[in-house]
Amino acid sequence: MATMLDQAIYGGVNAAVLTPMGADLAPDLSLMAAHSRWLLANGCNGLGILGTTGEANSFSVAERIAVMEGLVAAGIPAAKLMPGTGCAAFTDSVELTNVAKRLGCPGVLMLPPFYYKNPSDDGLFAYFSEVIQRVGGGIKVYVYHFPQQSAVPFSLDLIGRLMKAYPDVIKGVKDSSGDYANMKAMIDAFARDGFEVYSGSDEFLSRILHDGGAGCITAASNVNCTAGGAVVRAFRAGDASAEEAAQAVLTATRKVATSVPLIGGLREIVARQTGNPAWRRIRPPNMPLKQEQVGPYLAAFDATGIAGLAKAA
Repeated sequence: MATMLDQAIYGGVNAAVLTPMGADLAPDLSLMAAHSRWLLANGCNGLGILGTTGEANSFSVAERIAVMEGLVAAGIPAAKLMPGTGCAAFTDSVELTNVAKRLGCPGVLMLPPFYYKNPSDDGLFAYFSEVIQRVGGGIKVYVYHFPQQSAVPFSLDLIGRLMKAYPDVIKGVKDSSGDYANMKAMIDAFARDGFEVYSGSDEFLSRILHDGGAGCITAASNVNCTAGGAVVRAFRAGDASAEEAAQAVLTATRKVATSVPLIGGLREIVARQTGNPAWRRIRPPNMPLKQEQVGPYLAAFDATGIAGLAKAA
């Protein structure tokens, strides 16, 4: 019997892709395309660009459009891209989503409008209705549940209401809350209707696949996708022992990645991996790691066993 992993558009491991930058802190599209190719060749099934890890809300609408267009022009398959298009202004969300649609992306990931706090479900429903109706279909919408960052959660009632009103558009969720019970509740309520639930944390990949979820969309996949890919391969093969071992490495790398400011830390690993110090560039208010943090952080990452999985892949 086919699982949600097989049925989902982005089923499996998706990286929340870092956005490299030039000396002027503009997106470096050549470097981002090279990193995207590496991710797709090393365990990633898809690429969540312009999300939290990609610092999307530190970029203008024009810059975000340039990133989408630039990656596709560089040969990154649009079919593998899930751009983040959720903005505080619904007109910006419409513009970005229309670009993703024109480029041929299957879906977009949409934050709720995050400036005004404690909006009602009626207000959120109205916001998403404006976006969906103005875009006019032809692209799927994945909602982004990250209340710690946006301060605007998606209730089960709101998701159900959106699915009922727009069954051909509302396709899934990235849940970065860290609350597995909430992910499981969404699977139980909506997966039978084809709703794809993705964990925003690597530690839940194996568990969510077995429970009927679609996979993960994670920041640490920038550096641990070989382990994530190993979990998915073992799950498909029914190899419980290999799956457990790969998940242990995946969980360990996640723990290390979140032991320091996440984006700065991941940039350090990629800078070392590529030999390119440009990866350390980051837009304020985010900051690179402090020099005294780098050595212990990299040593802890190496101690997880990720290198052995990379060789096996």
